[in-house]
Amino acid sequence: MDDLQDLLDRNERWAERVVAEDPEFFKRLVGQQTPKYLWIGCSDSRVPANEIVDLQPGELFVHRNIANVVPLSDVNAQSVIQFAVEVLKVEHIMVVGHYRCSGVHAALHAKELGGVSDFWLSQVRSVAARHASVLGEQDNDHRRESFLCELNVLEQAFNVCSSVPVRNAWGRGQKLAVHGWIYRLGDGRLRHLDFSVDGETDLELLRAEAVAKIGAARREHYSGRREA
Repeated sequence: MDDLQDLLDRNERWAERVVAEDPEFFKRLVGQQTPKYLWIGCSDSRVPANEIVDLQPGELFVHRNIANVVPLSDVNAQSVIQFAVEVLKVEHIMVVGHYRCSGVHAALHAKELGGVSDFWLSQVRSVAARHASVLGEQDNDHRRESFLCELNVLEQAFNVCSSVPVRNAWGRGQKLAVHGWIYRLGDGRLRHLDFSVDGETDLELLRAEAVAKIGAARREHYSGRREA
C-alpha cells in the first residue's frame, strides 16, 4: 500500500486543483456522459487519448489494448463498440495506432512475448502476412515497421466497419463514421490516414484504394528523408 500512496496523494492534489480552477467541474461530470467520439487505441502509456486531442473527461469514450487490435471475436472490444454506438450514440470511431509500437515490433520480428500476448499479436502478424508484398518493398526495418503500424490501423478499422453494431447502425441510417489515424511519439502529432467510412461499402475495393493512398503518402514523406 505504501508504494502506491504517492498516487493517492497526487489524486488528492489533482482533485483540489481542478475544483479550485472550476468549482462545478465534478458536479457537471457526474450528470453527463455524452461523447461524440470513440477512440480505439493502444495501451501504450505514452499515448494518452484525452490529452492528445485536448478533450475533457466525458467528451471521449476510450477503449485501449495492445497494438490497438479490434478482433470481431473479442467480446471486450465489441461490447465497447456496441455501447458506444447504441447507447452513447457516438458519431465517430477513430482507430488510432502509433509509430514505434512495441506490439507491432514484436509481431513483425516474430519476437515471442509468452503467454496470451503471442496469441493476441497473431492478429497483427496476420496483417503483416496479408500485406507482405508491399511491406517487402520498404528498404529497411524501420520503414517496414512504420508501414505495418499504418496498415494495422487500416485493417482494424475494417474490422470495426464489419462489426455488427456498426453495420446495424448504418442499416438504420444512424450517423456514424469510422476513421484511421496514426500518432507520432516524436512530435505529438496525429495524422489522418485518409481513410473514413460512413456507410456500407465494398471493403475489399476500399482496402486496395487505402493501401495505395498510404503507400503514396509514405513515398512523399520519405522523399524528405524524415523518419517516423
